[in-house]
Amino acid sequence: MDSASSVVLQALTQATSQDTAVLKPAEEQLRQWETQPGFYSVLLNIFNNHMLDVNVRWLAVLYFKNGIDRYWRRVAPHALSEEEKTSLRAGLITNFNEPVNQIATQIAVLIAKVARLDCPRQWPELIPILIESVKGQDGLQQHRALLTFYHVTKTLASKRLAQDRRLFQDLASGIYSFACSLWSHHTDCFLQQVYARDEAAALNSLERTLLSLKVLRKLTVHGFQEPQQNMEVMLLDFLEYHPYAFIPLIQRSLEFAVSYIFTPAGEGVTFERFIVQCMSLIKMIVKNDAYKPAKNIDDSKPENLEAHKIKTAFFTHPTLTEIGRRLVSHYFLLTEEELAMWEEDPESFAVEETGGDSWKYSLRPCTEVLFLDIFHNYSQTLTPVLLDMPPVVLYNAVGLAAYELFDNVDFDQWFKNQLLGELQVTHHRYKLIRRRVIWLIGQWISVKFKSDLRPLLYEVILSLMQDPDLVVSQPHTVRLAYLESIFGLLFQLLQQVTECDTKMQVLHVISCVIERVNIQIRPYVGCLVQYLPLLWKQSEEHNMLRCAILTTLIHLVQGLGAESKNLYPFLLPVIQLSTDVSQPPHVYLLEDGLELWLVTLENSPAITPELLRIFQNMSALLELSSENLRTCFQIVNAYIYLSATEFLQNYGESLCRSFCDLLKDITNEGQVQVLKVVEIALKVSPILGAHMFQPLLPAVFRGIVDGERYPVVMSTYLGIMGRVLLQNSSFFSSLLTQMASECNQEMDQLLGSVIEMWVDRMDNITQPERRKLSSLALLSLLPSDNSVIQDKFCGIINICVEALHDVMTEDSEMGTFKDCMLMSHFEEPKLSEEEEPPTEQDKRKKLLALEDPVHSVSLQQFVYEKLKAQQALLGDQGFGVLMETVDTELVRQLQEFLQGF
Repeated sequence: MDSASSVVLQALTQATSQDTAVLKPAEEQLRQWETQPGFYSVLLNIFNNHMLDVNVRWLAVLYFKNGIDRYWRRVAPHALSEEEKTSLRAGLITNFNEPVNQIATQIAVLIAKVARLDCPRQWPELIPILIESVKGQDGLQQHRALLTFYHVTKTLASKRLAQDRRLFQDLASGIYSFACSLWSHHTDCFLQQVYARDEAAALNSLERTLLSLKVLRKLTVHGFQEPQQNMEVMLLDFLEYHPYAFIPLIQRSLEFAVSYIFTPAGEGVTFERFIVQCMSLIKMIVKNDAYKPAKNIDDSKPENLEAHKIKTAFFTHPTLTEIGRRLVSHYFLLTEEELAMWEEDPESFAVEETGGDSWKYSLRPCTEVLFLDIFHNYSQTLTPVLLDMPPVVLYNAVGLAAYELFDNVDFDQWFKNQLLGELQVTHHRYKLIRRRVIWLIGQWISVKFKSDLRPLLYEVILSLMQDPDLVVSQPHTVRLAYLESIFGLLFQLLQQVTECDTKMQVLHVISCVIERVNIQIRPYVGCLVQYLPLLWKQSEEHNMLRCAILTTLIHLVQGLGAESKNLYPFLLPVIQLSTDVSQPPHVYLLEDGLELWLVTLENSPAITPELLRIFQNMSALLELSSENLRTCFQIVNAYIYLSATEFLQNYGESLCRSFCDLLKDITNEGQVQVLKVVEIALKVSPILGAHMFQPLLPAVFRGIVDGERYPVVMSTYLGIMGRVLLQNSSFFSSLLTQMASECNQEMDQLLGSVIEMWVDRMDNITQPERRKLSSLALLSLLPSDNSVIQDKFCGIINICVEALHDVMTEDSEMGTFKDCMLMSHFEEPKLSEEEEPPTEQDKRKKLLALEDPVHSVSLQQFVYEKLKAQQALLGDQGFGVLMETVDTELVRQLQEFLQGF
């Protein structure tokens, strides 16, 4: 072992120590080495050495895995060199013989992380080597290669960009038959070993069977555009991802599921997870839009009609009646275990009863979701069945079906005559009814509830929130209560509860209150602002609770507006952590973290060094090309509006590089989003914006000359070029010179092509602002004695007249025209209580608009002045000849607009 390896090995050994005096310096040393060339090659050698201590090897794998997140991307700060990455890729797949299961899993995940970034372009040999190793006879090597094969397949299947999906589909078509045979082989082995009662071998085969099936599942669901055309490709996941391929299985699936969970056939043989799966199957069939005819029956596909016919034949009146009754009277009832749990641990019971995707895994929420979907689709049949049932079981059902029962239940009378009385019964054993009634009211309050009854309700709610039973005081209904009392009680409840899920629910309601009252919340949030940093620190191991804190912060920042700057010492590190892709928590926190980042910028009164520094996270986010790209672009725009000069000077070059990379492989919609950022930069800072994004502009220029065929993209190109031509004419001249040289054309000839295409594609521009900008930009070429510009004069006048029609409004009394886009001064709008006040960014946009030529220059005046200058340049006779090239009707319309000048 060389000296470098020995030093790193010693540090890793010390980092496994229980003694903090030894541990901390070792961790700090390892942290410093993270950016040193060769560090990850040393880690690879250490965790591949099976003679070393397991804990040390485990730690080496973890440091390597974290390094992939932070330094593997080409644009990352301190990125690994391409030479070292090539060597590391080769070293990772030289052998699959790791003896320790946990380390083998971590290595498989690590290889999958590299594959996500490098496969297949930089790592074409990965899949062939994995397949070859899976075919091997050595049991350990076969298992480890199969484990890696699964994690790589899972990771590649999760990529969502069009090109990545095409690559995965190419991979799937090439290896699908092999994956099928692999699964079949291991299944056969398992069955033979079970028959031979070889328990150890059967367990090994079962694990390989499961891994093979997981690979097959990813390839099947994500690897085929039209899987129904390939008979090898048939799995039940198709119901979600490829519903048409599932149509032949609808009848049998419904018969099987309904018979076991809604008839005596299932008594004594069903268990909770089986029931949940059956209910999920029914729900997905009932709800799937692909199994319904179009509103206009003639627009329906044959597949839609076939599936709908099968469902209609199955869901008869008797079947639906039995399903409805069994759901409400059997599955809705609390079990003995649930009642016992309520008594012993009310907070945990409240948590168990609710929650996001819990319907996929837990029986009670699954029952409720199935009931809701069936009732929505078959309400005419089920409404009489439901209303005929006893009130005790009715509360839950009527609450779930509130929107469907709008016309069938007089809820106001029910509230006054029965429900209000139920809530006022304080006996301990009546808490079940109180809980269900308050939940029921919460379901109906936004559906059908008179405003004059609300004060009565608020009184009851406030008393219930002081109920010693935490289940009854759960705050699902209290979104509209009296502000000071309710906020104080909610904050007390937030401190009182201990379960993460309960804290999440309370935070959700606090967020709703803040969102509803907006700036009126400001006097009451001091206690919350002081408590959230502590809660954030306590929730380090609970990422979902941190997501709830982020959501609360989003609404808090919106409510506080410019005052949110006082939160920056807490707020900015939270945003930094949540949006740093090198930090593991970003997997959970990123989406909410980006939203918080955006609203913080929108409400910021001024840029700060710390706020500017967070943007270092952005290049890695843009490289991810995830579904969060749109929010990332909004964040870039917000920085430009907030402090264009400082922002572009610090980050313009790196941002331009990221954009250049993005534009190589992005959809048309994505391309427009990128170009809109450039357009805003030019709008806010015409000189610096053009300088910083100069590498992108030749492609825009070429797109115009070549006649980009997608209208929205062409419109954006013309918007960008309009800004450059109108507000940075010297840069436009240098760009024209550069492009003429590249295209081997005369400058005048190329300028003529640009103007001609601009005139031809004016109809691509639909926004009035951009149409006015185009006319101002082309008019700025005048006065000119350039023969090419004069040759295109008719087209320029055509655009101007069109824009005049767009922006001029007629004063019928005065008989004159006025440019409706002109803005003369900025006024704070007068808002009603229901309206949200403008953000700081809204104010910045208004002030910017006052300086924008589109809103500060009268088009009518500008046309007149440019034509007058052209006339002065050419003389009356020459100008008359030029005007004769314009259509007489256009001249008439132009003169009408210019009356009075």
